[in-house]
Amino acid sequence: MKALDGTMTQKQHAGKRKPFSRSLVLPNDVQAVPRLQHFVDEVCDSVDFNQAQTMQMNLALEEAVVNVMKYAYPKDTPGDVNVDVCCDEGRLVFTISDSGTPFDPTAREKVDTTLSLEERPIGGLGIFLVRELMDSIHYERVGGRNVLTLCKKLGL
Repeated sequence: MKALDGTMTQKQHAGKRKPFSRSLVLPNDVQAVPRLQHFVDEVCDSVDFNQAQTMQMNLALEEAVVNVMKYAYPKDTPGDVNVDVCCDEGRLVFTISDSGTPFDPTAREKVDTTLSLEERPIGGLGIFLVRELMDSIHYERVGGRNVLTLCKKLGL
């Protein structure tokens, strides 16, 4: 229900965001990225994100998942990338997990974007983007799995 001026009141808008969770399992193959994009689009639609917010979530998730697809498993070794999301307590929590080589992307030094491209070391821009687009990012190794958690607060 909308207020007389056509905007949703805070209570009404918050009511549209009932808690939910969803999961997606992808092979470690970049050809599966369109499935990820569709998944993220559906999640963002569920929380009423606008087009710009949805594009930001797609960029962050694609960057994190493609890194797993490219580097977690030895070349030509099949493996899965699990993407779970839950919406609760005013935030979206995406969890990306795999059983590949242990790697903590959050341990990497922050990129110095003041340096020119020639002066800047190769790598690290992807995790920089993820950090910029998400409200929090956390890595842990649990039960032989890499677990990367990305959180985004929902505006009310």
